[in-house]
Amino acid sequence: MRTLVEIPDDDIKWLDRRAEELGVSRTALVREAVAQMRSGSSRRAIDEYFGIWRDRSDVGEGQAYQRRIRNGKGA
Repeated sequence: MRTLVEIPDDDIKWLDRRAEELGVSRTALVREAVAQMRSGSSRRAIDEYFGIWRDRSDVGEGQAYQRRIRNGKGA
């Protein structure tokens, strides 16, 4: 199944560099990341960083922040 995902340009550039270093496609790299998350091997990182912006007063509510960024109005 195909999935359309919006990924920021800087992240795409990073993915492309990393995929080239590993000798795999960007798609293979993303599939591997999803597989690792499903297996729980990334669970510690998720637990460690979940809510990291919770106490930031400059961001505000998550969806409103995303809308501002997507509309080009910055943080």
